[in-house]
Amino acid sequence: MSQYESEIKRRRTFAIISHPDAGKTTLTEKFLLYGGAIAQAGVVKGKKNARAATSDWMEIEKQRGISVTSSVMQFQYEGFCINILDTPGHQDFSEDTYRTLMAADSAVMVIDAAKGVEAQTRKLFKVCRLRDIPIFTFINKMDREARDPFELCQELEHELGIDTYAVNWPIGCGKAFQGVYDRERRRIIHFTSNGGSKAATATEVSLDDPELANLIGQSYQNQLSDEIELLDGASCQFDMDRVRHGQLSPVFFGSALTNFGVEPFLEDFLRMTTAPLPRTAGDELIDSFDDGFSAFVFKIQANMNKAHRDRIAFMRVVSGKFEADKEVYHVQGGKKIKLSRPQQLMAAEREIIEEAYAGDIIGVFDPGIFSIGDTLCTAAHKFQFDPIPTFAPEHFRRVRPLDTMKRKQFLKGMEQIAQEGAIQIFKTPYSGMEEVIVGVVGTLQFDVLEYRLKNEYGVDLYAEGLPYEYLRWLHHEGEEPLRADDLTLPGDAMLVEDYRQNQLLLFASQWSINWTAERNKSVTLSEFGGAKF
Repeated sequence: MSQYESEIKRRRTFAIISHPDAGKTTLTEKFLLYGGAIAQAGVVKGKKNARAATSDWMEIEKQRGISVTSSVMQFQYEGFCINILDTPGHQDFSEDTYRTLMAADSAVMVIDAAKGVEAQTRKLFKVCRLRDIPIFTFINKMDREARDPFELCQELEHELGIDTYAVNWPIGCGKAFQGVYDRERRRIIHFTSNGGSKAATATEVSLDDPELANLIGQSYQNQLSDEIELLDGASCQFDMDRVRHGQLSPVFFGSALTNFGVEPFLEDFLRMTTAPLPRTAGDELIDSFDDGFSAFVFKIQANMNKAHRDRIAFMRVVSGKFEADKEVYHVQGGKKIKLSRPQQLMAAEREIIEEAYAGDIIGVFDPGIFSIGDTLCTAAHKFQFDPIPTFAPEHFRRVRPLDTMKRKQFLKGMEQIAQEGAIQIFKTPYSGMEEVIVGVVGTLQFDVLEYRLKNEYGVDLYAEGLPYEYLRWLHHEGEEPLRADDLTLPGDAMLVEDYRQNQLLLFASQWSINWTAERNKSVTLSEFGGAKF
């Protein structure tokens, strides 16, 4: 096997998904701790003198203890090169999460042991199923009072429609959580805490070790014996092929906060999950081992470094090897370019790199030429990866700068944040950009917009709510853009255009959409359309 092939085979790129507060960012931190990428893990919420979590880099995230942007982290562990995509946990940021899942080859679903399957878990799980990628489940917070493990597995199967296989099984919960039973090796892994920020000490004993009762207590030994018998008799057979296609989810129990069960999970996960997967580009399947370099942009983030006012385009390398200063072909731009200052990231910390392989995530300086979904490949073999869908916003506000002298900064900030995909911006046709209509998937995005415009661009906003809840892209046969007079519209509809001159309609109700479609047969209303930032 060539060095090129072995480099790709050792890569693992996965996203961590969960409902807010299930412990996703804490688990990410602990992976980094075990990988030696950080010496001490932070906590997402807690004492004022505790470290802020590494993957929460934006100031608003550190203040609120939630993830509102996707972070990208790479580290090495036992010969594997691991790329973790830590996704926004807050439900308002489902669109950023969707795009991030497009860059992952597998997903780790974090479940709160006390709460089970929650609303955001269901949403994100559906996206993973659409992608046909492996889904691993980590049932977290076993160090607190938890629901019955059998009940949790049953709920996963019932709520999400996926079979489960418990790879390990918890011994106790809350203060009595002592460790896990490894079903394959038939061994107990007993943990001793060294404080949440340091790796836990593990002691392994076999199931028939005479000292087991002294280690975990006679009642827990009896309970474990009964549960193993029930598990072996009633659970699904483990089938790696079904795991690879997202039909069977391996389940692990543990506590990210105390580090109990984190390292066994990481080791089993890396053994079971896949090397970089191929991607579709129309009728073509681009294999990760192809010689030609290819990548797609899945995220754009401005001002990660406030001192430099920069803009970074995050790319998932799909095939081949990337080398610094190598010329690539930008399909949407229709020209050859050099990707400048390629970087790999640990949240906001960066490292300039010379090379990257299929499966890696790289950040490159973006002078304003890239959009989400853009394809990069070699000039000799041109193709375009399938586009990344865009969610239709559900909340709209009209915004303008409080200080009219700051119009230039206002427009620059709005356009940059829109190109990142955090918001969508519209204006009324044949008008200037003195005021803009902002559309978002969830209302917290308005807070982030206001915060970022003030902190990154020095602009205070005036905003007023609009009564619209639906957006539809407008398609018609003619060359010229439509005017409002060309359409028969109800009183609660409004014609707008995005900054790429796509025409759209805002509606206050589903009834208005149906009414408009009935009376305007020459146009098509589409829920996804060409909205691709």
